Amino acid sequence: MASAETLTVQTTTDSAEKATALARGAVEARLAACAQIAGPVTSVYHWAGGIETTQEWQVLFKTTAARYQALERHLLAAHDYETPEIIATAVVAGSPAYLSWVAAETVAR
Repeated sequence: MASAETLTVQTTTDSAEKATALARGAVEARLAACAQIAGPVTSVYHWAGGIETTQEWQVLFKTTAARYQALERHLLAAHDYETPEIIATAVVAGSPAYLSWVAAETVAR
């Protein structure tokens, strides 16, 4: 499998519980092979005419380009943010065995 077919997809949310729910839902639906949760992190951003500073939890999903659109739809439906962060980054290199595992675990069954 070419590494360009593998993606990491990042989002954030405002609690560990919500992060876990997003991660578990995506993995259970085979939209991601795995998801890692890190946090809390401090986010500083423009919103509604002001600057906000909040604690958030990051979720990093490992998926394939073929499953990206379904993962994005899932995150938009499950997320409670008005404009959630959903950013996909192509994996440019990786262990062939790991990349094969990601591909195998994201096949719809």
